[in-house]
Amino acid sequence: MAKTIFITGASRGFGKLWAEAFLQRGDNVAATVRNRAALEQLKAQYGDSLLPIQLDVTDRAASFAAIQQAKAYFGQIDTVINNAGYGLFGAIEEATEQEARDQFEANVFGLLWVTQAALPIMREQGHGHIIQLSSMLGVLTFPTLGLYNASKFAVEGLSETLAAEVKAFGIHVTLVEPNGFSTDWAGTSATHSQPIPAYDGVKAAFQAGLTEDFVGIPEATVEAILKLVDSTNPPLRLFLGKMPLPLAKQVYADRLATWEEWREVAEKAHGK
Repeated sequence: MAKTIFITGASRGFGKLWAEAFLQRGDNVAATVRNRAALEQLKAQYGDSLLPIQLDVTDRAASFAAIQQAKAYFGQIDTVINNAGYGLFGAIEEATEQEARDQFEANVFGLLWVTQAALPIMREQGHGHIIQLSSMLGVLTFPTLGLYNASKFAVEGLSETLAAEVKAFGIHVTLVEPNGFSTDWAGTSATHSQPIPAYDGVKAAFQAGLTEDFVGIPEATVEAILKLVDSTNPPLRLFLGKMPLPLAKQVYADRLATWEEWREVAEKAHGK
């Protein structure tokens, strides 16, 4: 049975790739973009199965209107994929106030507005699946991506809480946490802060530690996303790629060791 998918940031990268995969198998797709021209070819190919919507997700009213437009057009929304967002590269000290605010507006508040808009529809339906594009950098951190890391940690906390709040309504929530992929995420889609020379060494060391094998092939994610959308019991978290799990295991082993080392201090702080 065909599903109706609402996906943000569908002009390129994961968003466009996944939107096309849904259309190819016969699903209905409401796809939001900054410029509708990015979807002209798909619209010509798939006709009424695709609803292109021009949207800046940081506009709360427009996000609510987009969700209502999709509901009116298709009659329901089975799955929302909050894919829109971008990366801010630079040391934390380098980020301007505007860069920091813009990063959270797109990656956190944009996702929040679309999520809030979809929830009443899904509650009325008695089912739904909200898929949040997080990152493995919402589980662990890399230097020179501090504001991006922070935005994805916020998405993780928001979405894990949401999952507990909406479970009784038949709504599932999944955090998708990719490693690096050869999309445009680190290219023209990204923003770079004005560099401070003191951080050149940190940046060089980080870049030197990245191998070619670290970056995955975007097309290889399609099977995983289709399986996730079709699952009747989807996971709260899904890594994409082979890098996140071993890195997360090491990070959490280190955290647990530190917490155990400081356990006596922590428990005394309880006061009774």
